[in-house]
Amino acid sequence: MRNKFEGLKEHTIIVADTGEIDEIKKYHPTDATTNPSLILKASEIEEYKPLIEEAVSYGKGDLNLIITKVFVNFGAEILKHIPGRVSTEVDARLSFDVEGSIKKAHEYIALYKEAGIEKERVLIKLASTWEGVVAAKQLEKEGIHCNMTLMFSLAQAIACAEVGATLISPFVGRILDWHKKAEGKESYPADEDPGVVSVTNIFNYYKKFGHNTQIMGASFRNVDEVLELAGSDLLTIAPKLLKELTDSEGAVPKKLDAAKATKCKLEKINVDEKTFRWMVNEDAMATEKLAEGIRNFAKDTV
Repeated sequence: MRNKFEGLKEHTIIVADTGEIDEIKKYHPTDATTNPSLILKASEIEEYKPLIEEAVSYGKGDLNLIITKVFVNFGAEILKHIPGRVSTEVDARLSFDVEGSIKKAHEYIALYKEAGIEKERVLIKLASTWEGVVAAKQLEKEGIHCNMTLMFSLAQAIACAEVGATLISPFVGRILDWHKKAEGKESYPADEDPGVVSVTNIFNYYKKFGHNTQIMGASFRNVDEVLELAGSDLLTIAPKLLKELTDSEGAVPKKLDAAKATKCKLEKINVDEKTFRWMVNEDAMATEKLAEGIRNFAKDTV
């Protein structure tokens, strides 16, 4: 019998959620995602020190340039081992700065080009704030592909799709964390997991209304969450859970189905800035987790 990792690959593109190149070599994912926390963790591993040292030398004392180059060095190294794309995150301190985000994206793309990597193989990760959405709209017009991260609500997802973002990364596990704490529950049945329900709702909305933005479930706490989202366009999965999937045998049924989603009874919502801010504000979980995520990524960048 096949393992569940192979079964999942029949329904979904597998992405490795890590900055550690050895883990990427092990699982042969199509794409890879990084964020400041993952790069910080990887940078503490001895064999990756040359990537840091080269960036320090390149930056000549300019701390912002050094940090940007570290991210690109890791991304370029990762791209040697995958056929697809790498996601590289804009400094979280720019989450409310449209022009700053666009400028940082241009810096990343220029440094990748210096390394011989075309922009088609890079996804620029932006926080799913309103300012991030506006920045993504401009970048996508320039042919720079965006991965909208720190996503916790349908309002964020709709706004990103309406500006033509290439991909979104709704955070499954962090939604679960909030609900467990808020509701005092230890666990939920897999199909009632609030993070799973959130991504399922986004998937159904996108497919119902013909949005081309890809959905990549992220931030998983357990294998059951992953398996409940089989059929999502992509899933980005940490090495620990990739190992669990590889080590367990069994069939993996498709849970998310675009054809079925088109038959869902859903109302179309147009999300302008006022609607976006109101809907996110009305969602305590989305408001709190977005703010917390920005703070934590900013801390790990510096």
